Amino acid sequence: MLRKRVLDVLLSAVMLVACAPFFLVVPLLIKLEDGGPMFFTQRRWGRRGKIFTVWKFRTMKPQAGSGPAIENDPRITKIGGFLRRTGLDELPQLAAIFRGEMSFVGPRPLAVGEIVKDRHGRLACYEDTPGFKRRLSVLPGLTGLATVCIPKNSPPSRKFRYDLLYVRKQSLSLDIKLIALSFLISFGGKWEVSVSRQAVDQSVRDTAVIEPGTGHSISESEP
Repeated sequence: MLRKRVLDVLLSAVMLVACAPFFLVVPLLIKLEDGGPMFFTQRRWGRRGKIFTVWKFRTMKPQAGSGPAIENDPRITKIGGFLRRTGLDELPQLAAIFRGEMSFVGPRPLAVGEIVKDRHGRLACYEDTPGFKRRLSVLPGLTGLATVCIPKNSPPSRKFRYDLLYVRKQSLSLDIKLIALSFLISFGGKWEVSVSRQAVDQSVRDTAVIEPGTGHSISESEP
């Protein structure tokens, strides 16, 4: 969608310029805290199965491993906790948006080869989760429906339901609403809150998650 790409290019360019001081200060603070690498990189699934490298400011201790963070994770550094609460650890991904590897809004890019638990508690790769290929029909996003509406520790199957809802109902107006809500969460430092973000979730359900031109609301139970 041309309008979506124009929004991505313009907004990422503005933010790269506006956030330039952070790209100087944050790596320095990370380095001063423990002397480890300033960035975390990981191979992720992109649109149509194309693999690309995601860059983030490192928020965990150098020897933390690659497992996902949990609540009150002791592996998270002091500066890392602040970065994760505000979402500032994701700033390097603005470059990926500008290049066209990502979009501001879309399903979060999945780690290649990561093993997760399915709805039955069994270990499985993301590739074996129903809806994986359809999820890759759009660019991965910096934020998205699942990112805004449900806790980070939600099971992959639930995240996939929200991601597939976005794939079906995506529109420029929905993108703008999700971007605005993401900024509000960042300014409030609430990205790491494990409890349900009820006010945000309700706002999306009431206003953002409406199929354009139909007035039909989206149910989480939809396939």
